[in-house]
Amino acid sequence: MSLPSLLRLLSLAAIWGGSFLFMRIAVPVLGAVPTAFGRVLLSSAGLFALIGLMRVPLSFGGKFRATLVLGAVNSGIPFLMFAMAARVLPAGYSAILNATAPLMGVLIGVLGFREQATVAKAASVLIGLLGVAVLAQAGPVAPSAALFGGVALCLIATACYGLATYLTRRWISERGGLDSRITALGSQLGAVLSLLPFAAWNLATEPPAWQHASAPVWLAMLALGLLCTSIAYILYFKLIADLGPLKALSVTFLIPAFGVLWGCLFLGEQASLAHLLGGGMIALALWLVLKPSKA
Repeated sequence: MSLPSLLRLLSLAAIWGGSFLFMRIAVPVLGAVPTAFGRVLLSSAGLFALIGLMRVPLSFGGKFRATLVLGAVNSGIPFLMFAMAARVLPAGYSAILNATAPLMGVLIGVLGFREQATVAKAASVLIGLLGVAVLAQAGPVAPSAALFGGVALCLIATACYGLATYLTRRWISERGGLDSRITALGSQLGAVLSLLPFAAWNLATEPPAWQHASAPVWLAMLALGLLCTSIAYILYFKLIADLGPLKALSVTFLIPAFGVLWGCLFLGEQASLAHLLGGGMIALALWLVLKPSKA
């Protein structure tokens, strides 16, 4: 891995680790749907501004529809799932569960994209799922239906991430590629469209909560939309183009450390033995996925 790619990987891990902190601040006040929709709306506006400032030609090369669908899978659904999970799960939990994305990528690659099945990949999935079980049942949050529901929401999100990496390769990279900034913009527009019906329904059925939001909540939303999404997705699509789907997903190997760290520093969350055991098992699973294979 080249030094620029490594620096992008570390920066992306720190930024996405912070996203779980910001969701824990925004969701209890604004709600899950407004937080997810506001995130992609801010992200789209931020990307438009960045592309304008950088004078990037706004050309999708015939891939606009593909980027819209990609956005629903890679941003719209996962952001909503993680926002809903943030109502019951600590930031560190969600960050560790986010690390199952490469394992989902292994399953989806073998089942749907003709990737080779190996003993190491099969072992990684089993160890990773066992790590999730340890985290859910032995953590500082008491086991409950709400807790397991939050875990399930996170796993749906990571399955979408795993699928999206292969769709990006098939629809974008293998068809001549596309500037990572343009891919990010198209995906966020797709996420806005996919979440718009949910946002409209939420607005029609529940009183708006933004008038009760404090300055830290709005700052968290700005960070979610601009830093954790606009800038982060430019870095992410660049990594997919440079490193390929599975290696790009290796960013999730680093996100848990940042997620737990930010949660402990800013939300007073407690690190526990379950974080170490469950996160360690998921880390071992990721190592099995990402270690160099013999020719």
